[in-house]
Amino acid sequence: MPKAELRSWLHDPDPKKFPYQEVVRHFHGVGKHFVRKELLQLLAEVRDLLPTMRGPWPHVQTLAAFLNTALDKPDGRYDYPTYLALPLLQLPAVDDPVEQAPFARSRCDRLVTHLVCDALSFELAALDGRTTLLPKMRPAPDLVAKRCKHGLRVIRPALGRMSLDGGLTSSDAGELVRQACSVVHADMSFAEQRAIGLGVLPVDTVHDEYMFLRVLQAFETTFALLAVQLNGATAALAERRVDKAVHFLNGSETALRESAPLFSMLATMQVESFRTFREFTEGASAIQSRNYKIVESLCRTPDKERVDSAAYRSVPDVRERVLGRQPTLDDAYVEVCASGDLDAAERERLRASMETFAGALLRWRNTHYRLAVRMLGEASGTGYTEGTPYLNSVRDVPVFRTVDVTGETSGTRTGVTR
Repeated sequence: MPKAELRSWLHDPDPKKFPYQEVVRHFHGVGKHFVRKELLQLLAEVRDLLPTMRGPWPHVQTLAAFLNTALDKPDGRYDYPTYLALPLLQLPAVDDPVEQAPFARSRCDRLVTHLVCDALSFELAALDGRTTLLPKMRPAPDLVAKRCKHGLRVIRPALGRMSLDGGLTSSDAGELVRQACSVVHADMSFAEQRAIGLGVLPVDTVHDEYMFLRVLQAFETTFALLAVQLNGATAALAERRVDKAVHFLNGSETALRESAPLFSMLATMQVESFRTFREFTEGASAIQSRNYKIVESLCRTPDKERVDSAAYRSVPDVRERVLGRQPTLDDAYVEVCASGDLDAAERERLRASMETFAGALLRWRNTHYRLAVRMLGEASGTGYTEGTPYLNSVRDVPVFRTVDVTGETSGTRTGVTR
């Protein structure tokens, strides 16, 4: 246990020299749920020093974000955002200036690629015997091969946009993944490497939890991008810039479609493994996903019973945005069509883009539901939720009021490949 390193650091608390490696190694060795109180108390002492700490702000910010995740369980505030270490990832935010929306795509491309490649690197290291990290319930080689295949499907479009696919020459899928991971790692900055390295603190030592965390982080990244782009589309309609609104909507549909192989990666998770580590994730549930609720509420104002449900009460700041009547794409569409400022062709292009995006989101929900049924059955969810019955009840809720796309027509063609 890294008590000596932490005590030494506390005598000269330089945020640039914090012993991350030793602390993370201990968390990985026992699982966050089982970290000893002595170490947690020392980390709490470190956190107490943060307001007085001198040093470059990015280093202080990183340390604060790391401690936010490391100390969530002893603090009694463990939830989905802290389980996923989201503050460390520095995702785009819906309140970022609209002018920055075009750059969110490249930020999220980099982050999703980093997350998936890190997951695949761990799979390959375990397969090769190069790591003892999370040794419980190692997957068979055929499962690792499937994870690599699906992971490659996730990152290939982003690698192309990042101009990092030129060196991927192998015809062998396994070697292709190794090449991709090497190229991506070499392209990462020190800050990016640190954020990725600190951003996974599994609750147990079950192998599959590593991939589980990375996939959920990648989904959160996708929904952060969607929130920025849908907000941009709404703002564009207020300015009657239909081309720009359609561009953001089409980009959102593309992002959802490209994220679909993440479900296939997740479907390779061993059910016994999942049920083993989820015993220690009580309190953290995807129902607490702030980015998902922002996306939903940017499309249209949720019905009153939904706003008053546990789904929105678990993300109070988003609920306040809804109650404050934040602009929605649905309302913007009605207003711009009624204004007479658009011709018939522009209205049809806009409607078609909204319909395509709505279909993609409904397919996402249906796939999420089916995968949850496979993993959970009828068991309750974590975070004190109803689990799969809840997902079933909301998977066909209309994305827009003004565009009629049903869950039945959008969801039946969706599958999860194992």
